[in-house]
Amino acid sequence: MSTEKRTLTTSWGAPVGDNQNSQTAGQRGPVLLQDVHLLEKLAHFNRERVPERVVHAKGAGAHGYFEVTQDVTKYTKAAFLSEVGKRTDMFARFSTVAGELGSADTVRDPRGFALKFYTEEGNYDLVGNNTPIFFIQDAIKFPDFIHTQKRDPRTHLKNPNAVWDFWSLSPESLHQVTYLMGDRGIPATLRHMHGFGSHTFKWTNAEGVSHWVKYHFLTEQGIKNITQEVADKIAGENPDFHTEDLFNAIEEGDFPAWKMYVQIMPLEDANTYRFDPFDVTKTWSHKDYPLIEVGRMVLNRNPENYFAEVEQATFSPGTLVPGIDVSPDKMLQGRLFAYHDAHRYRVGANHQMLPINAAKNQVNNYQRDGQMNFGNNGGGSVYYEPNSYGGPTETAAAKPAPLEVSGMTDSVPYYQEDHYTQPGDLYRLQTPEEQERLVATFVGGLSAVDKEDIKLRQIGHLYKADPEFGTRVAEGLGLPVPGLTETK
Repeated sequence: MSTEKRTLTTSWGAPVGDNQNSQTAGQRGPVLLQDVHLLEKLAHFNRERVPERVVHAKGAGAHGYFEVTQDVTKYTKAAFLSEVGKRTDMFARFSTVAGELGSADTVRDPRGFALKFYTEEGNYDLVGNNTPIFFIQDAIKFPDFIHTQKRDPRTHLKNPNAVWDFWSLSPESLHQVTYLMGDRGIPATLRHMHGFGSHTFKWTNAEGVSHWVKYHFLTEQGIKNITQEVADKIAGENPDFHTEDLFNAIEEGDFPAWKMYVQIMPLEDANTYRFDPFDVTKTWSHKDYPLIEVGRMVLNRNPENYFAEVEQATFSPGTLVPGIDVSPDKMLQGRLFAYHDAHRYRVGANHQMLPINAAKNQVNNYQRDGQMNFGNNGGGSVYYEPNSYGGPTETAAAKPAPLEVSGMTDSVPYYQEDHYTQPGDLYRLQTPEEQERLVATFVGGLSAVDKEDIKLRQIGHLYKADPEFGTRVAEGLGLPVPGLTETK
């Protein structure tokens, strides 16, 4: 930090004569309304906090780069993936989902895994989690789901009855809940967890050939998790444990890194695959669609100012570049609107102008005005399109590849509604020790629920996933498995 003496000024650049005493009418006052420095200082202080994020409020971030390590041009024409060895500046933000800005880092919760790539074709955001799946299939259920994770409007306390009532009435959540209640529900640090795009996206190459794609970021630090007991102890001693760990690691030169892989599915396979590939509560088998290496993400620079770079960072899965497009995933489709709209509300209509969000390439459009427009607002250039004055025009090569759609308009679920096979597989894949901890976590969580029918309903889902799984949780709660009768 520079030690050069500088003059304190107001926000409009005028020097401040006294920053210790308000202007008063005589020594005892009252304070004068004409003290514009005082008014500005207090008014700005009142507005220092933008509304916190409704979800993913507590987070940590860092700058870094992404380097391509394998040729994937046969799958996508995205410029930042166009050649091996190419590096692109990026920013990453990791977060919990349900807690407030001051909540503990080590809660049992999914972690947001949001990445911003500053490419030569504009910014590309990949906004995922540290889990490859999610709790619900359709964005229409998202506000209700998040309400269950927040505070009860009457008691202002977390409400396990609401959490488990919603989950037990939404069997699609079972896969993610099983993942969350397992060991990976509490990562040891933000550096020791994988990241996933979670949704299905579409890649298109220069010839116009498209494939469905899923993103995987595998930590080079290895997976490390902590038990509920250790997490609770850390939460009481250092609620900012993950934030501190990431900052210190980078500050000490121990730069965390992740290898990026994708799964590639031919478009036509989506019509016949045994699970709906657009259902975000399901995964694609690695045997069916093996991981293909793409590149490497390295975080090597801490923010200089948390608010400017982490709190004001805005991400949306709708921030796309040519060669990368969306899929019919219903959760993704809802997020395309909701994320940009949340930023317009929380940070402002011109949030893309903030340095942390601004594209590195030149931005040309006809958007004008709006709160906090601190650019030149288009100057005196033409402000509509089409025009005869040489204003920016569209580029046909940037159009997304067409996708055939058909059918009757209706409110319908995914065609494949098997909510139990993959959670059962996840349970059976675990070691006996991991299963024991998983069962104990379910028992502990459901023990806080008041209504027995909620517990029984959840046990029924677990039993359908794996009879042993459901029976062990039922025994731990001292309850029968619903629908089963004793035989002699």
